[in-house]
Amino acid sequence: MESTTAILLRKRKLSDTSLIISWCTESLGCIQTVARGARRAKSPFAGKLDLFFEAEIQIARSRKSNLHTLTEVALKNPFGGIRENFRRTQAASYFVELIEICTESDHHEPELFALLRRAFTYLSAKDPNLRAMLHFETELARIAGVHDTKMLKSDPAMALANLFGRLPSSRADLRKALAALL
Repeated sequence: MESTTAILLRKRKLSDTSLIISWCTESLGCIQTVARGARRAKSPFAGKLDLFFEAEIQIARSRKSNLHTLTEVALKNPFGGIRENFRRTQAASYFVELIEICTESDHHEPELFALLRRAFTYLSAKDPNLRAMLHFETELARIAGVHDTKMLKSDPAMALANLFGRLPSSRADLRKALAALL
């Protein structure tokens, strides 16, 4: 059994009673877990597995695949402010998509978790703007090693796109929405 702090990125139906949960963790990197029985009414996971939640999780590592078993969840921070309006949720979703594109499964990168936690803390308290979006992209590009923050002329989003082959399709909509707020 291993324990770590994690932020829930995505959840998908596995069966009538179970879910596949994607996490960005502090000590294990981005991982996927199966939450057996999570869709049952009396599940021990009830109310603890929602998008953008930060939790202390315990997993049993799989020896055969990269799909580990989730055994316990203790909610730490629901980042409730993110759900207060569409723009905050839209920005958080974009950040999650970008992290999913830019990370390998089970690759430990502590700065990535810290960046996501800071971004969600910001979005929980404030509405997003273009500067916040650019800051997240710049920091992610720096962590990936493809952007020097001292070179102000370069575009961190394009550096990420060149390295990973694409950017999330939601970027254009978010950028347009945030530009309209100026």
